[in-house]
Amino acid sequence: MNKQTPMRQCVGCRESKDKRELVRVVRTPEGEVKIDTTGKMNGRGAYLCSDTGCLQKACKNKGLERALKLNIPEEIIIRLKEELEIAK
Repeated sequence: MNKQTPMRQCVGCRESKDKRELVRVVRTPEGEVKIDTTGKMNGRGAYLCSDTGCLQKACKNKGLERALKLNIPEEIIIRLKEELEIAK
């Protein structure tokens, strides 16, 4: 019996992919927005493909804001882009 891997949908391109292929962005209980490298951080999560194009789409269509239920300031989006570049 092989264990199925969970599927998650990217909030940018809306494609369903294996959870391990996506990057989890979390709104912590304190209200901070961070990239969750472990996948186990507390807080509300949203999944993105690891390219910056999906982050731009998620910002443009407000998918990330809807998923995290939070207005995301521009400086946080810039920081997320930098962290995505490092995470690649």
